Amino acid sequence: MTGRSGRAERAGVTREQILTAAERLFAEHGVSAVSNRQVSEAAGQGNNAAVGYHFGTKTHLVRAIVRRHAEPIERRRGQLADAAGDSADVRDWVACLVRPVTEHLAALGTPTWYARFLAQVVTDPALCAIIIEANRGSASLRRAVEGFDRCLPDLPADVRAERGEMARRLIVHTCADRERALAEGAPTSRPSWHDAATGLIDALVGLWLAPVTRDPAAPPT
Repeated sequence: MTGRSGRAERAGVTREQILTAAERLFAEHGVSAVSNRQVSEAAGQGNNAAVGYHFGTKTHLVRAIVRRHAEPIERRRGQLADAAGDSADVRDWVACLVRPVTEHLAALGTPTWYARFLAQVVTDPALCAIIIEANRGSASLRRAVEGFDRCLPDLPADVRAERGEMARRLIVHTCADRERALAEGAPTSRPSWHDAATGLIDALVGLWLAPVTRDPAAPPT
């Protein structure tokens, strides 16, 4: 038992080292530009096949990184959704979508790589499905979206889809840009992740509640 426990513990440590190295390299260089061999070397593994042994394909490795961060974000989103209750204020539900991510990044300390990693993954058509899959399984996200839907004005379907995509990109890339600035010691527009989240929530509420203009002179689609 002791031998098996020791091997399992060492394997767990190795997996964590690989996940940390992969997240950093993917964030800094892009997923497609980084090989499994580079990840193994950065993780201090003498065996260049270590990534394949512990995770299989690169897609499995990306999925494992996403899952590594999902639990604390899910837990905090659930707490915020509980606090929002039956709120009819769009801002409360937008906060459920923003603050779990920014609070998680703040808790990780500096530097972090997760926001930049996500920015790389969501712009890769082959990997974006991993994020969609993770979101589909999130009970707290479903609750937040349901609460959000109850508060939204009646928007045309195409406008709603358009603004949803804008909102997702704004959250991901605003967090990634701030994370990059902090890692590089560059100035940031807000002093803390909490304040950055407040500004982001302000912008997203404005986006969702903005009027819809239909140009009568525009050609039909």
